[in-house]
Amino acid sequence: MSVLDLCDKEAAAVRLEASVADAIRTMLDRHVGAVAVVDDANRVAGVFTERDVLRKVALSGQSPESTPVREVMTAAVEMATLATGPGEALATMVERHFRHLPVVDNNGKLLGMLSIRNLLQLRIDGFTLAICKQ
Repeated sequence: MSVLDLCDKEAAAVRLEASVADAIRTMLDRHVGAVAVVDDANRVAGVFTERDVLRKVALSGQSPESTPVREVMTAAVEMATLATGPGEALATMVERHFRHLPVVDNNGKLLGMLSIRNLLQLRIDGFTLAICKQ
């Protein structure tokens, strides 16, 4: 199974030119805790998360409407590819304390956004199936 199969149908993303408020609205509308920040070629330039809101925006005095998301996003982003297995992705997320991992193609273009919730649901489904067979 590919990690892309576990992602939501459409990746939550905003453009580099978006404001922090645009990114927050997207997260709220999509019921997610992070958005990928992509360039004009849809390559991942960063990730903007709930943690970024709390650590970099909430008490900074900056206006979410006028602050570009590129100024407060996390730019050093670990990414998964189609070759990344669910177990490897989960290990990376647990070890690095990530809750979201963009899934990209070989050119860095966004294909999906993997959430630890997606991976935990896969594990829960497996446990449930094993229990039901007993």
